[in-house]
Amino acid sequence: MVCIDVDSLAQYERDAKEGRADALYNLGLAYSTGQGVGVDMVVAHKWFNLAAVRGVEAAKNWRHQLATEMSTGQDRGGPENGPRVAEYLQELIFTSPASASRAGWAHTDRAVS
Repeated sequence: MVCIDVDSLAQYERDAKEGRADALYNLGLAYSTGQGVGVDMVVAHKWFNLAAVRGVEAAKNWRHQLATEMSTGQDRGGPENGPRVAEYLQELIFTSPASASRAGWAHTDRAVS
């Protein structure tokens, strides 16, 4: 396993804002393993999903594994995770038309209230 240091994590975050698939994948690894950040399976799933819709095959496998391992509440966006899951979906759908299209969702420029 590759260790992710704090400086690399900061660079991945900058690169992820530019839509770089490798950075999205590496952020998924960081959050799923707790390297440089606390373990957060919902956030890890978000990063793996964003990388997967950009064509990273390994991210698809990790995304599937996390979805299988997460509790039903997390996987379905239970009350404690609802806002985080909603934010994740809004980020995917409303900031990247191409990503939304690859995920099979319609892109819109309107904000969700």
